[in-house]
Amino acid sequence: MRKLIILLSLALLAGCSSLSVVNGLTPSTGYNLAINLPFDPATGLTADVYTPDGARNAPVVVFFYGGRWSEGDKQEYKLVGQALASRGIVAVIPNYRKYPQVRFPAFVEDGAKAVKWARNNAAAYGGNPEQLFVMGHSAGAHIAAMLALNEAYLKKVGGSRTWLRGMIGLAGPYNFLPITAPDLRDMFGPPEQFEQSQPVFFADGRNPPLLLLHGENDEVVAAANSRSLAKAVAAQGGSVETIFYPKLSHANILGAVSTVVNRVVSSDVLEHISNFVQEKRNFQLPSIQTPSDIQAVPLEIEMVPMSSP
Repeated sequence: MRKLIILLSLALLAGCSSLSVVNGLTPSTGYNLAINLPFDPATGLTADVYTPDGARNAPVVVFFYGGRWSEGDKQEYKLVGQALASRGIVAVIPNYRKYPQVRFPAFVEDGAKAVKWARNNAAAYGGNPEQLFVMGHSAGAHIAAMLALNEAYLKKVGGSRTWLRGMIGLAGPYNFLPITAPDLRDMFGPPEQFEQSQPVFFADGRNPPLLLLHGENDEVVAAANSRSLAKAVAAQGGSVETIFYPKLSHANILGAVSTVVNRVVSSDVLEHISNFVQEKRNFQLPSIQTPSDIQAVPLEIEMVPMSSP
């Protein structure tokens, strides 16, 4: 059995696109799982919640999965829910509407509703609503970053960035102009609104702390995205940390979160995420916010074309 685990884990880290292998090996113990909890009846969207055994006033992470804003489902991310729960974190994994059913900013708006639901219901699942984080991989990291950097989305659901203790991004597209792919131009258009979809243009120095993790071997979303966002946030005096992995690709930085992979392959991705949550769980964002319609930072932004997150 151990040999099988090693082979399958190495296959994932080598770039296996399917999550089913690791999910199949992911433990179903150590946490309680509540599935298909409605958080937006108007759209029928639901979330799954992974609660660590005995959780009480635990930090809460809302995780948004990737898939080019056009594919994916929460049930495919057991590996993330279990990994976070193993570190004493309540994990909320919501679905969101996707292209071509909707276009930007609908999926970010869905993310804001999921965050509101998590805050309102955290206590019922052993979580502390005052220790709330957003996290995402790829397109999901874009959603998480937009929520952390552009307060308009949380304000629309009656909240603010003061709800968030931090944001964790794995291989996120934060600065992907010019947009040239036809589907992305349709998704984020019209062209005069492209900048509104770029997290980098909303750096104002008043963001909750950011942890940006990226693989240097990422051929889908270049690591320059994380460097660009970190530079913009730091220039404004905002809190941001970056960690770059020379050998990790776009897919296997997510696989490296898995406790199955961590047992057989040296990886500190989950460790960094867990440490960040524990360090920032009591962070307090100043209540005085700058206007949420900020559209640019006063520095030159190097555009980073994107392939298919």
